[in-house]
Amino acid sequence: MKTPVFIAFLTGLAFQLSAQEGTVSIQQDPRIEQLVKLYAEANSKAEFYQIQVGFGNFQKAQNLKNQVDIDFPGWYSKIEFESPTYRVRLGRFRTKLEAERKYLEVRKKYPDAMLLKPESSSQ
Repeated sequence: MKTPVFIAFLTGLAFQLSAQEGTVSIQQDPRIEQLVKLYAEANSKAEFYQIQVGFGNFQKAQNLKNQVDIDFPGWYSKIEFESPTYRVRLGRFRTKLEAERKYLEVRKKYPDAMLLKPESSSQ
């Protein structure tokens, strides 16, 4: 007798239970979105010195980038396409002094590396 009553009680309880529903709304200062846009715009136009390690077809550039990532972990690296070749570039250096110091370090491993100035730099 206890078992059927217990089962009936659990069944009734199960029908009474329901998941909670709700919505989450985030209220933030509208100026935050403006600041994020301003930050993204400033970084997209930022001028950096870079070191070009090498170039070639896509597969060669990918292999070179993988090796560069091993040789210089934590450094920013990327592959850029400039027709007709892919170029492997390393670093985002704000000052010429910093770029030249890193360039000397990179040249030990990649003697054909070139230091690239920012495109609209007056230095």
